[in-house]
Amino acid sequence: MNHSGHTQGMDMAPPPSSSSTTMNNATGGGGGMTMMSDHHMMMHMTFFWGKNTEILFSGWPGYDNLGMYILALVVVFFIAILVEFLSHSKYIKEDADNLTAGLLQTTLYGLRIGLAYVVMLAVMSFNGGVFLVAIVGHSFGFLVFGSRVFKKSSSGQTSDLPPLSCSC
Repeated sequence: MNHSGHTQGMDMAPPPSSSSTTMNNATGGGGGMTMMSDHHMMMHMTFFWGKNTEILFSGWPGYDNLGMYILALVVVFFIAILVEFLSHSKYIKEDADNLTAGLLQTTLYGLRIGLAYVVMLAVMSFNGGVFLVAIVGHSFGFLVFGSRVFKKSSSGQTSDLPPLSCSC
């Protein structure tokens, strides 16, 4: 065992410079850490309110662009509704052969999970508006496609896919 203050094989990179990491209380982050890149974009580490954010893609919807921010909220809202639609849809006919039914079911499952991850990544922007829109989109989608409000009958299997579950 070596107690001389040196670690063998465990070289560590120096801490980031002050221009790349700052503590920021003025952006509504509540004292949370924000990460600054070379392009002066911020990645919030706590929930915040405002239109100046990045959602899903670098530079989108951009800064000081209310129209693009609203478009981003609408996109997240409809993707959340689409996830609920896929979760409660019934496309596979009872008399379909197992191979075709299995391939269609697998395709729908992959699409649903992929879209659910897109909504999750959008929420990870930590923007309060995106978070609320995702919840409202999932709730509205469930109301329309999953609840008993708009169902004709509640007999038999309700969807082709198993319910979404958290793997926590």
